[in-house]
Amino acid sequence: MDVVSDAIAAMRLGQPAFDRLRMSGSWCVRLAPYVGAGFAVVLRGGCWLLPDGGAPVSLGVGDAVLLPHGAGHVFADSPVDAGTAVERAVPFEQWLAAAGPRAGTGGGETEVLCGKYRFDRSRPHPLMAELPVVVHLPNRLGGHPELRAAIDLLAGELDETRPGACVALPSLLDLLLVYVIRSWMTEATDGAWPRVLGDPVTVAALRALHTRPGAPWTIDGLAAEAGVSRPTLARRFTTLVGRPPMAYLTWWRLTLAATLLRDSPDTLAAIAARVGYGSPYALSHAFQREFGTTPGRYRAEAAARSAAA
Repeated sequence: MDVVSDAIAAMRLGQPAFDRLRMSGSWCVRLAPYVGAGFAVVLRGGCWLLPDGGAPVSLGVGDAVLLPHGAGHVFADSPVDAGTAVERAVPFEQWLAAAGPRAGTGGGETEVLCGKYRFDRSRPHPLMAELPVVVHLPNRLGGHPELRAAIDLLAGELDETRPGACVALPSLLDLLLVYVIRSWMTEATDGAWPRVLGDPVTVAALRALHTRPGAPWTIDGLAAEAGVSRPTLARRFTTLVGRPPMAYLTWWRLTLAATLLRDSPDTLAAIAARVGYGSPYALSHAFQREFGTTPGRYRAEAAARSAAA
């Protein structure tokens, strides 16, 4: 596994939900804050996005947007400020119930694929935590060809009448999330994690820890894996990641244990062996110290949250 895949897998819950909206004329719709991440892809026409507390963003055909922290936002046919949005915007659920998938009169038609990814924010990976409030990837000639291909495939599957569409759509939406994050990382001019994943020594160490989290790692063994001295690894890893290598390993092992408790029926003994703890008791002790609850209670509460969602 790689860090980006693991970061997404540790937080992502269930399958994404989406709607395909066609709008024309004058319209303004608000989507409330969400415990997850919102996304939108403009398939036809254009519109404006106003995130809570942010400036309006102009969106054109083929533009992709991710709101990774679930910020509330408004979509509108024209630029809006916060005051205007409060006056004009119709809550999304109310608008959809009244108008169905098409609203507005006159003017050019805009078609938007929008939806949500469910995230478990109890244990966010720092890579996901540092994403900006809005990730906007404009449709530029030659830019992000993998993302463009995913958007084209999505557009072709949206009528849900082609064989296998019900399987293809959620998979393509998951692919969209990966490509948006990957594209942001190639363009980001600040932020720690683009620098982390651009450093070959730190990447080698992270890849080793994420590929074999249950291995009996030592700082010397990890330095050998990265091909540098122990002091060099400790200095570069700590500077870029924000914590020493072995502290990150402990954090990742417990995060992975929480993910397995949430998403799998594996016994505590099996999970302990997988994440590098010698016994269920050792894992339980470390887990309770880190999370403030027992593994069994964490699993029960995660199941209850999932059922409620």
